[in-house]
Amino acid sequence: MPTIDLFLELSKETCLAHYEGRVENVFAYSLDGRRVVFPASALRRIVTEDGVQGVFRLRYSSEGRFESIQRIEQTSCSTHRD
Repeated sequence: MPTIDLFLELSKETCLAHYEGRVENVFAYSLDGRRVVFPASALRRIVTEDGVQGVFRLRYSSEGRFESIQRIEQTSCSTHRD
């Protein structure tokens, strides 16, 4: 099963827009620079009262369909900024 690791830093307001269905997909970049798209509904599994921050692993089927998201590292916001 293919996986992609990415850093997410989303405010609680941004997560609310995803949760309310105003936004259908999350667009991000993987740690190795690939553009990644996954369903916003996946954020419901990982959002906290502060939003979403950390490194996550996305799992996709062999057909390229999103299957799951899992936190692999909790980080401070400044760790991944350039």
